[in-house]
Amino acid sequence: MAKTFASAGDMEEKTETLEVLAEGVYALTAEGDPNIGAIEGEDFIVAIEARATPKAAADWLKKLREHTDKPIRYLVLTHYHAVRVLGASAFGADEIIAHEKTRFLLEERGQEDWDSEFGRMPRLFREPDGIKGLTHPTLSFADNMRIELGGDRGHLELKFCGRGHTAGDIAVWYPKHKILFAGDLVEAEAALYTGDAFHMDWSTNTLDTVKAFEAEMLIGGRGAVAKGREAVDAAIEQTREFLVGMRDNVKAVHDKGGSLKEAFEATHTALAPKFGQWPIFEHCLPFNVQRLWDEYEGIDWPRIWTMDRDREVWALLQD
Repeated sequence: MAKTFASAGDMEEKTETLEVLAEGVYALTAEGDPNIGAIEGEDFIVAIEARATPKAAADWLKKLREHTDKPIRYLVLTHYHAVRVLGASAFGADEIIAHEKTRFLLEERGQEDWDSEFGRMPRLFREPDGIKGLTHPTLSFADNMRIELGGDRGHLELKFCGRGHTAGDIAVWYPKHKILFAGDLVEAEAALYTGDAFHMDWSTNTLDTVKAFEAEMLIGGRGAVAKGREAVDAAIEQTREFLVGMRDNVKAVHDKGGSLKEAFEATHTALAPKFGQWPIFEHCLPFNVQRLWDEYEGIDWPRIWTMDRDREVWALLQD
């Protein structure tokens, strides 16, 4: 029997949990759905991620407003994917910040990504008619950006850690409390999506850069908050293990002249015992293997995913 396409059959609502990680530091996790967060400045808020629709963002903001009524000055987007950015209009932020490559990707493939992700993960798109259009940053940077929080709250560092989940992922580091919002560069007991990734960079130098923060708490793109250095390092190394497992298995098939289908089957067999029960594993793996195969074919810049291409790859590898 053919598997339900991507996450189209996953319509069960997840329990959302808001955690106060330190004074003025908030994270919302949702049993493997995308995480989101916020950090208070002296008289403003820095919001991190925007969710898939204004309605979904408003649901998060309602919870946040139980703790603070400060205005949102900055909305930080860790990368360009639709489920992270299309709810931006709900925040009313003075500035929307992203890496310069995220700005480029939104312009290059934002509409295709919107259509693709809506087809793959319809449950995340609460009241999709409320989306105001593509999200475009008002501020972007290449390497680092600093936000002064005011008073005795210290500052935030926005850092490009290297090519990884996309070409433009950034992490948000709060040195005062040693808290790191890592976006989808790290997942905690949730499968990776790597369909737009740079697997070789991500699994080596980029994760090394993330680990070098020596965070005491880490909020990844999905999964529970990692608390304590041991848990933080475990989440980073689990992410690396997933990437290296894909690299090793796809490369072995590619090197011997095998097929994409064979590479997928070998990778699924190798990874499923440890990762197969984690959120979105079956959804992501076909797209992951296709992208990694492209890299071994010499295609550095990720090809654009469209609804048609999604279905073609799924039919080839998962049906």
